[in-house]
Amino acid sequence: MRTILLFLTLTLSAHFGYGQEKNLDTLMNQWHRDAGTANYTNYFDFMSENFVFLGTAPGERWDKEKFSTFAKPYFEKGKAWDFKPHDRVWMSSKDTTIAWFDEDLDTWMRGCRGSGILLNTNGTWKIVYYNLTVLIENEKINSFIQLRDKK
Repeated sequence: MRTILLFLTLTLSAHFGYGQEKNLDTLMNQWHRDAGTANYTNYFDFMSENFVFLGTAPGERWDKEKFSTFAKPYFEKGKAWDFKPHDRVWMSSKDTTIAWFDEDLDTWMRGCRGSGILLNTNGTWKIVYYNLTVLIENEKINSFIQLRDKK
């Protein structure tokens, strides 16, 4: 009997984890699609009020209001940015109210990586933080540094 209970507990826990991960993947995939299709309302509604976006350029640390103001002209043109996520990895707090992830992205900048944090408040997930980085191979870093140092 103990073995059966242990098996059921492990099975249900694994299934719950997978289900939650699948739900979060759906939310994040939709968030990226909303940018690609210029759905301004849905894109920004998924963000918490204290959302922070770190962009790829120095100085790009946007709160939700500033990021919204920056992004609005792109969305008004009918297309913002089109990031295709893959290889996303999720982690979460024990009480499953906080989830964080990293993901690889195919973008116009080529390979990038995003990482973020989502918070579940009263059954609703919102993204509170997103960090976008451009990937560069270690063997290319010296050339990159020289390029950045050019004036």
